[in-house]
Parts: sequence; structure tokens; C-alpha cells
Amino acid sequence: MSRRRIILLGKDIEIRFVSLVKKAEDVCEEVVLFDYGSEDGTVELAEKLSISSIQFDNRPLANEIAKKICELEMFEKNIIIHITSSFRLKDLPMLINRSNEDWDVHMSLLSGTLVIDDPINVPFSDVKFQHLCLSSKGLHSLSELESAQSSQDLPGHLSVRVLHPNPATEINQRQSLTSASRFAQWFYWVIHTRHPLLLFGIPGFVLFFVGYQLSGDVLDSFNELNKTSLGFTLAVVAVTLIGLFAMMVGLILYIMGKQVKQFKAQYEDATSD
Repeated sequence: MSRRRIILLGKDIEIRFVSLVKKAEDVCEEVVLFDYGSEDGTVELAEKLSISSIQFDNRPLANEIAKKICELEMFEKNIIIHITSSFRLKDLPMLINRSNEDWDVHMSLLSGTLVIDDPINVPFSDVKFQHLCLSSKGLHSLSELESAQSSQDLPGHLSVRVLHPNPATEINQRQSLTSASRFAQWFYWVIHTRHPLLLFGIPGFVLFFVGYQLSGDVLDSFNELNKTSLGFTLAVVAVTLIGLFAMMVGLILYIMGKQVKQFKAQYEDATSD
């Protein structure tokens, strides 16, 4: 099986960097960072994770990236992924499959790029790509081209493909996903601000206490079973159960908040070593 290298091209990707590296290390032999002017802790985080990093003053072009890769150890496959806001971690398996195909140069343009009939003729100076897969032959040929040239100028014996990204799939349940996201944000806020016991615990205790006190007098207050007595009894039982449920929810969320804080502390300790 051919050896693969994944190159993460990006700027200010500290928040996503650890998950990207861990996912990439599962499917390749080496991960390298090509950084072009990060102002956050991306480069420092790469050093802590023992990831090689190469600095650029500006966003490098495809041929400039190929020239820099030629200075590194030779791999049969090189996958360059431009980490932008449109890139999703779930897209990584698709890019790995692209590297398994018999393409010497496979380039997918960045979302939002002007759609033209033949993107293979666009000069490298005007190309903004989302990902670029290179074989060893494609790598050397691309590194010999200039910025004013295009993929059309690659040797004819190479298999080359340049395409626009597939349009995003429309989601019919967009409103429900939005509601779920808002609920998730509220759920995280409840845990993060340590309010579960205030929001659920105290009201739950009050309801449970009131229901428990009323339940002792319900059966003695009514001498016969009718709609009034049955309705009042069910109401008291409901109040008691809601109070008990609220107390349990408060305790569970409080414990989960403690666990989240512990995991965060462990992560910060691991990245600081």
C-alpha cells in the first residue's frame, strides 16, 4: 500500500487542529502543517503534538506547495487540504478515497469559486483549491510550473482532473436541525454556568415537598370517588412526580458539568506537556 502524507494548509485553525490531526493520523503515515500567517496558537500547538510545520508569508499557490513538498521526504501520495470554514471533518474519508484513485493531479476548487466551463485552464495564481491530491509524478511535474501557468500545462502523460466542488445537499429538516442546535446551546449553557441545581433542583424540591404534603390529606379529604376527588388526586401525583423528576435532572446535569470540567482540565494538561 502506498504511503500517504496529509498536509493541513490553513491559518488560525487552533480550535480545530487537534481533531484534524488525530483524524488524519489514523489514515496516513505523516501529517504536516503548512501555515500562512496564523496569529493564534496553531503553530505552537503543532509543536506540542510533534507535527512538522512550514511557514508561508501568504497563502501559497498550488505550484509553490508542490515545490515545498519536494524538499520533504518522498511519499507516493500527498493530500493537501485547505482548512477553511467550509471544510468538515466528515469530508476527510472522501479525500482519502480520491488519493486511492488513479489520478496524478486531482484538484477540487474552493466553494464560491467562479464557475467556468474548463477550470483546468485557470492559472495557478487565480486558483483557490479546497483539496489537492498528488502522486509522486504529479508532484514533480507541478513543482516545475510557474504561477502564470495552469494545470493544462502539465505533461500529457499525466492523469489530471480539476473540478468544482459538488453543490451542498439540501436538508429537508433544516428547521428541526436549527431547533436542535439551539437546544444544544442552551443545554451546554446550563452545564457550563453550573445552574442545574438552581434551575431544576430547587423548583423540583419545592414541587416534590408540596406534592408530598398534599398527598397525605388527599385520601382523607374525600369520602367518595368522583371526578373531583380523582382529578385532585392525579394532580397531586403529577406535581410530586414532576418535582422528583426535576431534582433528578438537576443532579444529573450537575454531575455532567463536573465531568465536562474534568475532561477540559485533562485536555489542557495534555496540550501543555
